[in-house]
Amino acid sequence: MTALAVNGSSSSLLAPVLRAILPLLIVLIVAFFAATAPGFLSLGNLSSLVLNNFVLLAIVAIGMTWAVAAGGIDLSVGTAVDFASLAFVVLLNTGHGLGVAMVGAVLAGALVGSFNAGLIAGLRITPFLATLGTLFIGTSVQQLLSEGGQPIYIAQSILPGITAMSWLNVPLPLWLVAGLAVIYGVILARGRLGREILAVGTQAQLARYSGLSIRLILLKVFIASAGACALAGVLLSSTVNAYVPMSGNAFLINAIGAVFMGTTLSSTGRANIPGTLLGVLFINVIANGLLLIGWNFYWQQVATGALILLVLAFSFASRRLTRT
Repeated sequence: MTALAVNGSSSSLLAPVLRAILPLLIVLIVAFFAATAPGFLSLGNLSSLVLNNFVLLAIVAIGMTWAVAAGGIDLSVGTAVDFASLAFVVLLNTGHGLGVAMVGAVLAGALVGSFNAGLIAGLRITPFLATLGTLFIGTSVQQLLSEGGQPIYIAQSILPGITAMSWLNVPLPLWLVAGLAVIYGVILARGRLGREILAVGTQAQLARYSGLSIRLILLKVFIASAGACALAGVLLSSTVNAYVPMSGNAFLINAIGAVFMGTTLSSTGRANIPGTLLGVLFINVIANGLLLIGWNFYWQQVATGALILLVLAFSFASRRLTRT
């Protein structure tokens, strides 16, 4: 009995440590690159890391978090980013104001989410297959509209410069990430819709028997996911001064990785916004640091994948200890 009690006590102490592996690794990796990567802690590098890399991926990953929390996945986040970017640039170039262009971009992204929701909730196609189909359709449509993938540039005379705006000396994109994180995070963790999303994601049959409208919940989830991605599309266009076809697909794999890494903060393995943001930070710090020390892109991907697997392995070990 004593031995069992000791083992149980040590397991209960070790489990929280294993769950904290993601923030601990981030601290260790930042310290490592600070010592080995020239200019890693310079203001210019950190600003570029946050504004050019972290912000856009964070917004896409926030939307992805809801889809994963609902027991699915959204493979069409890049399509929502691209359609919003296209609508934003076209509306600006045809003489519409910044406000109208932003509204049009959000509606274009929401249209992608509505299409997904129709396939998933209406035709009962699984989220993976539905959003995969949307990804293929969206890619083909973009190629047709852009003559095989030609960028559409924003006219310099109407360049909005959203990424250069700031409030209280904090760049506007960071305020946008913070606002989305609070809204999506509070709803998911504390709101009624959040409880319904998690119920569908963990026990869909039980949620259905409890009287929840799974179709309506999934409709909200995938429109919200695409809506967040639409904002990323606006920022992307403002950053590169153009709509670049299929550029949103570059965020897909990292967004999935960030969300699943973020589940390690939860004792039950549920997707959550704080964990997702840490996952995004982890991926970007690794990529930036390895670039500065001279690793090529392919080895960067190998190292990032290996570290993601390490974090997930510690997470699964933590859950096993919690159950024992």
